[in-house]
Amino acid sequence: MLNKNSERFTIAGGAGQMEGLIDLPADGAAPRGIALVAHPHPLYGGTMDNKVAVTLMRTFVGLGYVVARINFRGVGASEGVHDHGHGETDDMGMLYQYMTQKFPGLPVTLSGFSFGTYVQSQLAKRLAEAGTPAQRLVLVGAAAGKWQMADIPADTILIHGELDDTIPLQAVLDWVRPQDIPVIVVPGADHFFHRKLGHIKSWVQALWRIEPASGQVRDSDDE
Repeated sequence: MLNKNSERFTIAGGAGQMEGLIDLPADGAAPRGIALVAHPHPLYGGTMDNKVAVTLMRTFVGLGYVVARINFRGVGASEGVHDHGHGETDDMGMLYQYMTQKFPGLPVTLSGFSFGTYVQSQLAKRLAEAGTPAQRLVLVGAAAGKWQMADIPADTILIHGELDDTIPLQAVLDWVRPQDIPVIVVPGADHFFHRKLGHIKSWVQALWRIEPASGQVRDSDDE
């Protein structure tokens, strides 16, 4: 899904070329950070044009971030075959390297939906272990109970649907309970947030007014 500030690109992944999209902040403003968005499961129709992934992209563009999405292996024009999250995490790491070289010095936020949350949790773990932690994580429909989610930072924004029958809310609560991380539950929302996408944007925008590193509230003029 293209916006007027979208740019198509291709990069080399672990199993061949990967297609992607970069979305720039509106009005030519200098980006305040980089946001990487990961889409849901490729074997069940997941693509970078998934409506939740697009909602995350538009939310971060509105916050002044340059946003990058790729189609995982075997999706669209991306080469290779599905690798059960292992190769996909490697490829997201290659996207991280590409974007941090293209836009040096900017903080990087990781976001994803469903299967994409597993990929981003694993990448966040790798980055933290390398001494280059992500600025923040935003995980929607976290794939707890279906995939081996890594532990996540305390300031992670977790959003889940009350009526999600693909990844039950209880599985997410069981995963984060030992980490003592709260979950934003959207009443009446299913896994794909039909008619509820606006809640994702609203919550991320509201919570982004809080600086993850300091906990200090931003001045509204900085938004």
